[in-house]
Amino acid sequence: MRIIFYSPDNHIQAWLDGFTALMPEAQLHVWREGDERAAAIAADYAILWRPPAALLQGRSDLKAIFNLGAGVDAILKLGSALPANVPIIRLDDAGMGVQMAEYVSHAVLRYMRRFDEYELQRSSKQWQFLPPHEKQDFTVGILGIGVLGKRIAAALAQFELPVRSWSRNPKSLPGITCFDGTDGLDQFLSGTRVLVCALPLTSDTENILDRATLSKLPRGAYLINVARGGHLAEAELLALIRSGHIAGATLDVFRHEPLPQQHPFWDEPRITITPHMAATTLRNDSIPQIVGKIRALERGEAVAGVVDRDAGY
Repeated sequence: MRIIFYSPDNHIQAWLDGFTALMPEAQLHVWREGDERAAAIAADYAILWRPPAALLQGRSDLKAIFNLGAGVDAILKLGSALPANVPIIRLDDAGMGVQMAEYVSHAVLRYMRRFDEYELQRSSKQWQFLPPHEKQDFTVGILGIGVLGKRIAAALAQFELPVRSWSRNPKSLPGITCFDGTDGLDQFLSGTRVLVCALPLTSDTENILDRATLSKLPRGAYLINVARGGHLAEAELLALIRSGHIAGATLDVFRHEPLPQQHPFWDEPRITITPHMAATTLRNDSIPQIVGKIRALERGEAVAGVVDRDAGY
């Protein structure tokens, strides 16, 4: 069995060592752009993260392509360079769900318990009690209720917060008020105090966090984006924060990363910025999952995580 591996990660050897330990019979080849020898190697599988188009262009040998992450927008952007009829398989979770739940819970609780405001008071040496928000009115709405969204919802429910979700198709989840489709979006937004974006980035969801959408949230609502920078109309969020309609935001993803130093988000104290670290792919969780799926495919079995190219996730 031959496997092509590609990642811009600086720790490629650790990945290779992990795969070799669990699948010693496989021949792993690291693909490097411009390496004609590597480009000519036939392979059964490809394990990739943000690959260049040249890696996949014209290949007819692959049985499956494994994406080293839950988000597949980067690989789907390759379009016609992707081999037709070759399944693209994303990671189901691989340790990202609990990280995402930790990040979002922290951001929600920081806003709910008014720690941002206390931090501002501290900078001017003020000692002033701020009345707490009423928990029953502090509804958290999650845009996108896939594997990661469900983990976020479960974590927030532990704090006895009202949780609602919105998805393209109908869902039914215990303890969560579920909305779906275009008709359900407005109702979902109107009752959401903290909006969490956990959607996949597709042509339908790009710029979904624009003025029109965010204006439908109650005045004083808060935004958390842990999905993709392409979901957010950045200038429109900034205008809504400055007008007071949006109280603030915690943003982990941006259209341009690293966030340019001249970007106005840096100068807005009501926006918390983190460098795309809400959830990282964990090697020790990812490698056994991918190896298990390769072995299942070799036995002719179906596997989870196959991407619907038309839907975009």
